[in-house]
Amino acid sequence: MNGTGNASGPRLLVVEDEEATRRPLVAYLRRLDYWIEEAGTAEEALRHWDGDRPDVILLDLGLPDRDGVEVIRRVRREAATPIIILSARGEERDRIVGLDAGADDYLSKPFSVAELSARIRAVLRRAGGAAASGDGKLRLGPVELDPVRRSVLVAGNRVRLTPHEYQLLEVLLSNKGRVVTRERILRTVWGLAYSDASAYVHVYVGRLRKKLAEGGAGEIAERLFTTETGIGYRVADEESLREPRPI
Repeated sequence: MNGTGNASGPRLLVVEDEEATRRPLVAYLRRLDYWIEEAGTAEEALRHWDGDRPDVILLDLGLPDRDGVEVIRRVRREAATPIIILSARGEERDRIVGLDAGADDYLSKPFSVAELSARIRAVLRRAGGAAASGDGKLRLGPVELDPVRRSVLVAGNRVRLTPHEYQLLEVLLSNKGRVVTRERILRTVWGLAYSDASAYVHVYVGRLRKKLAEGGAGEIAERLFTTETGIGYRVADEESLREPRPI
């Protein structure tokens, strides 16, 4: 089931086997400019997860081939991508199992699409973790990443990134002042199948630095994340960016 390639908002994966429920929900979310992928089974959901790396997963637990909790557990082995359970199951135990497996929130059917939209915005704001500011945005030097709008500004200028470049930048900015290993980047951005493809990270970091420099970061782009040979990348913090560049 194909996504909406021309949408500019966050990427959502809607996992719902009942077409009568999925179609109007997808239509509503597309009007809000979300980029949508659809899945009716756990197998389809995991295929989209491996190939598309959505920003948020909306997940029905009662899937025809496997329990939705298995999808949650698989995603959680690789990333902290927000997951909202959409389930007709009324028992408290089912919600607890899903949340314990790693889901971030839940809505019981029937639900208000306006409330769902608010929940999506909330999990996107929280996605930046402790590194995010009060408004949920990730900032470092002249770079600002807004996970709610899925936009990147550099010195006030909009910079267009590919999905993998965007996810790479999000991972790095979420770890200001820390070293992020190549293995963690590969697992989060590309998935377990690419665990040996360290060249991907080197190439994409180079592309990302170039786009940020051309977008307005200039020479600071090279200092935002520096290479730790054999390990990964050290992400700067605001204090280190203010220090004079070594001669």
